[in-house]
Amino acid sequence: MNERAPMILESVKGMLEDAGANVMARSGRSEHYSAPREFSFEVRGTFPNGLELQVVARQFTYRDPWEASGRVNDLVDVSLFRDGGFSPLPKGYPFFQGKDEESALDEDQLRELIECVKGVNPKLYELQRLTGDL
Repeated sequence: MNERAPMILESVKGMLEDAGANVMARSGRSEHYSAPREFSFEVRGTFPNGLELQVVARQFTYRDPWEASGRVNDLVDVSLFRDGGFSPLPKGYPFFQGKDEESALDEDQLRELIECVKGVNPKLYELQRLTGDL
């Protein structure tokens, strides 16, 4: 079976904290269908380089009892922020090239994206702005 690993608020929060980000998190939907938020959880991490990742798990995937207990999230959507607004990554990076959001990432892709964003030197933005690449 090629099943994706389920992600929960605590696991995503831990990934960002392990990468050195300052993290805030909140749950969305509760067990009650009348819950007002349209997501199951949201985690936002700010890295020392000034970049912020907002990870949102929008939909629960229902599993049969023998696969996992109840509802799980195995895909998340991620947005990148810099200076208070959406931002691309500098050219040469595999994520956030010409789009504001990376959608439907599994756990491995999320870990790769976190490592990528954590390692960005903020001076690249200025350099690419000066050369006209950004």
